[in-house]
Amino acid sequence: MTNILILNGAQPYAFSPGGLNAALAERARTRLEGMGHEVRLTTVAEGYDVETEVARHQWADVVLMQFPVNWMGAPWSFKKYMDEVYTAGMDGRLCAGDGRTKEAPTANYGTGGTLTGKRYMLSATFNAPREAFDTPDEPFFQGMSVDDLLRPLHLNARFFGMNPLPTFAAFDVMKNPEIEADFARFDALLDTQFREAAHAAA
Repeated sequence: MTNILILNGAQPYAFSPGGLNAALAERARTRLEGMGHEVRLTTVAEGYDVETEVARHQWADVVLMQFPVNWMGAPWSFKKYMDEVYTAGMDGRLCAGDGRTKEAPTANYGTGGTLTGKRYMLSATFNAPREAFDTPDEPFFQGMSVDDLLRPLHLNARFFGMNPLPTFAAFDVMKNPEIEADFARFDALLDTQFREAAHAAA
């Protein structure tokens, strides 16, 4: 059995109330619990206790971050969560400093994480179409991948010593949604990444 923390980082707006991200987060919880994993879900916009969230990161073997991409990054409320929870955990619970020493102050920045051996997964929803990414001829992202765009979140997790699982992305969710197909791809990724672990634990 794997301990899995799901973070629903959606920020509700009138034009985008966060239903898809809530559905993906709940779908992940149901599916992962069905495999025998223990799951805890935090819906950031509903409020949270900082100390509880630090402890949940310590408890988790995997952290699944579910969020819409707002202005090329995580929503402000999810970023606030990170600022508060991750800063509180810099006392050694999530990281012990930034990895540098007085003897070598310019070396090994970002290697002080204490969550080594743990994994994380990013699951993001986009207004942008799939074709906007990995296509050098597209004028905006100019060949960037989803993971290129989400690199700050990857670096946050790496700062704590965590290793990535494959990223999930649902594209064009406002103008040309394919929700059932997205659900099917999401289920398949969860099965691939977590069912083997559940069987091994059993």
